Amino acid sequence: MRARLIAVGERMPAWVAEGFAEYRKRLSHELPLELIELKPGTRGKGRDDARAIQDEGASILAALPRDIHVVALDGRGKTWSSEDLAAQLEKWRMSGRDLAFLIGGPDGHAPDVLARADQSWSLGPLTLPHMLVRLVLAEQLYRATTLLSGHPYHRA
Repeated sequence: MRARLIAVGERMPAWVAEGFAEYRKRLSHELPLELIELKPGTRGKGRDDARAIQDEGASILAALPRDIHVVALDGRGKTWSSEDLAAQLEKWRMSGRDLAFLIGGPDGHAPDVLARADQSWSLGPLTLPHMLVRLVLAEQLYRATTLLSGHPYHRA
């Protein structure tokens, strides 16, 4: 099984890029993780934010392979503990499908993206910078793989 992180936004700050790269490397054997960055929709004075969200949604949907399990990161989604995520990961592995985790733009996901998602996952009630969400996602996926393999990384 492979995973894709499809994220609206480009050019992570160096500290996020370094942390993401570290967890991506750690995941390389258990759950290879590919990052696909998409250009944000145009926003600003005189611009229609709804159009930007729609454009971002179209880009996300275009980046999805046909038979992939889609998890949209969304503040209204279900919250999972690290143990819950590990259980989800085991279910996903048993399904035999690859995974796509979606991070929307600054205004969230387009309705079409949420409709396409098989699941919606919330990292909690905090509002996090989208670049930081990439790092948290990669770390939590690594933590889930270590829980499943019995590695001592996770100490509960």
